[in-house]
Amino acid sequence: MDDPTGMTTKKKPTIALLSAVINMQYLADAFEQVAPGIDVRHGADLGALEDIDVAVCWFPPHGRLAQLPRLQLTQSLAAGIDHLLADPDLPRGTPLCRIVDSTMAAGMKAYVSWAVVQQHRGMRAYVASSAAGRWEEQPVVSPRSHRVGIAGLGTLGLACAEALATIGYQVRGWSRTAKADLPEGVTGFHGADQLDEFLSGCDTLVCLLPLTPETKGFLNASLFARLPRGAHLVNVGRGDHLVEADLQPALDSGQLSAATLDAFSQEPLPATHPFWADPRILVTPHIATRTDSRVIARQTLENLALLQQGGRPAQLVDLARGY
Repeated sequence: MDDPTGMTTKKKPTIALLSAVINMQYLADAFEQVAPGIDVRHGADLGALEDIDVAVCWFPPHGRLAQLPRLQLTQSLAAGIDHLLADPDLPRGTPLCRIVDSTMAAGMKAYVSWAVVQQHRGMRAYVASSAAGRWEEQPVVSPRSHRVGIAGLGTLGLACAEALATIGYQVRGWSRTAKADLPEGVTGFHGADQLDEFLSGCDTLVCLLPLTPETKGFLNASLFARLPRGAHLVNVGRGDHLVEADLQPALDSGQLSAATLDAFSQEPLPATHPFWADPRILVTPHIATRTDSRVIARQTLENLALLQQGGRPAQLVDLARGY
């Protein structure tokens, strides 16, 4: 008999939850809800390593995956896999899947729309005025006069572009290759040859690119110089998209006016990091959107069942492309 996840009741897999940066207990609880009685291990003691069939990971300790001799699936608990590719001992012969969750788009649309609006409409100034009891107006600029660029037109990028266009912003998107059937009101650009043209029309630039060797450090001084003066930067991609040392000089010169950042090269962002003290930089703790933990558990088990049947999960990563 099969259960809803596709796993037979005779032998449920052994799951290891691996992370060097977060407590994975919440995910262990989700697996128990989805597949009661399943063997889920996390923490320092994983028991017999040869028992482990699947590793679900978020910044796993380097070298740990290579110690699992029976590993059938490496599963990222997010859409990104850069945290796994950073492991020099990553077993590249083991199928690697990312999470694809259509419900994440709603959270990302809400966050990116908020990030654009709060800067464009001067909401940080209003918060300060309200706290001080001052009735002070900021300049009101129509959304139609504010140009928003989305770098990265995957599922999340397209959803954000459509949402911003619906609000009334001028929206343009840039991707590595041309995208067909863009949402109404969104102008498309693609490839290195069209990057400068894209950047020249971004009063706000939103980064939603996948992190690959080609996009690491994408947000740098050279790119900032190609934006309109006073542009606002929003990074909801990965921390390594941004060359952190280039951000504050661009703010000091006025080339950038503000930055809203949700992802960082080191997380949690250290308390001593200069971004915390800079009023032009708004830091949020990697919360732009989240996948329900039960979706992660269910999708992991479905991916494993499909692999065991000789199939190919839709979420399987092409390591040559990095996503």
